[in-house]
Amino acid sequence: MPALRKTLTSTLAAVLLTAGLTLGTAAPASAASCPSSASPTIPGARAHWVLACSGNTLKVYGWVEDTRVDGRDAIVEIWPEGHHWRLVDARGMGTRTNFDFEFPGTKKASVTLRLTK
Repeated sequence: MPALRKTLTSTLAAVLLTAGLTLGTAAPASAASCPSSASPTIPGARAHWVLACSGNTLKVYGWVEDTRVDGRDAIVEIWPEGHHWRLVDARGMGTRTNFDFEFPGTKKASVTLRLTK
């Protein structure tokens, strides 16, 4: 029985360490100008987005997908210059959510893929 307890304790410690390392996982964000696109993947999520401009309006469109059964949602955050941020989430393994936003008066935004905590 002590050997089984030791094995279970080691396994639990490894799972907790792995979970702790992935809590802060996010795709790097930086302000992007149009035209640009990205297709980031992190453990548990993937996404694709495009930044396009028409006149003086920024359009950000794409999708976000939850790729893991872990109880956490995949999220894309959009921080357009001079506007309120937008959040798009995909809840549940295999769920993909499309998005399409327009922001007049700017041509830049920071877009990030992350998981809920």
